[in-house]
Amino acid sequence: MDLNQLPALDVLPQLLKGAAVTLKITLITAVIASILSFVIGFLRLVPIRWVRRLTTAYVEILRGTSAIVQLYYLFFILPVFGISLPATATAVIGLGLNLSAYGSEIVRAGILSIGQGQHEGAAALGLDRVQTYRLVVLPQALVAMLPSFGNLLIDLVKATSLVSLITITELTFSGRQMVVTTGRTVEVWTLVLLLYFTMAYPLTWIVRSAERYTARYR
Repeated sequence: MDLNQLPALDVLPQLLKGAAVTLKITLITAVIASILSFVIGFLRLVPIRWVRRLTTAYVEILRGTSAIVQLYYLFFILPVFGISLPATATAVIGLGLNLSAYGSEIVRAGILSIGQGQHEGAAALGLDRVQTYRLVVLPQALVAMLPSFGNLLIDLVKATSLVSLITITELTFSGRQMVVTTGRTVEVWTLVLLLYFTMAYPLTWIVRSAERYTARYR
């Protein structure tokens, strides 16, 4: 039997193209969000008050507003002020900013979880502030951050469905197109569901493996 004659499998190639776009946006956004998470997380701990207040406002505004509204603002409102971004750039910047607000709290909490005794021990060994963070604090904090960052990465895979609202043909958008074209609602959305699971589960497995590996250093 020709596989293309099976229900809905003839739409699978189009859905796979959408899944590839989803993965691309996920990977680029993950890099942006990770960098911003550490930058904002560290800045929230500096002794300069105005820097802490500014970064706190950044986190609270992005966490306190909808990711959809943030994407709409970047895509539809910024052009009013003469700033036009391609849809893909809007997607990775918008999601990256949103996820970084949550990620920065993970970074801040991870660093604060390291006891003062570790800092005192590093000082006793003659390490300066940079060496203390690089050699003592961060290696331990990263172990504590890993589970939360893993959950955030899984959430990112699912959050990419939001970018379909700004005209990007990712997996969810492709699914909607195929439903309209073929009328196979149940089959198409079942395939979309399976494809999301196929993308998310390996990430879950990788994070859990990394947790087990790093647990030996706790």
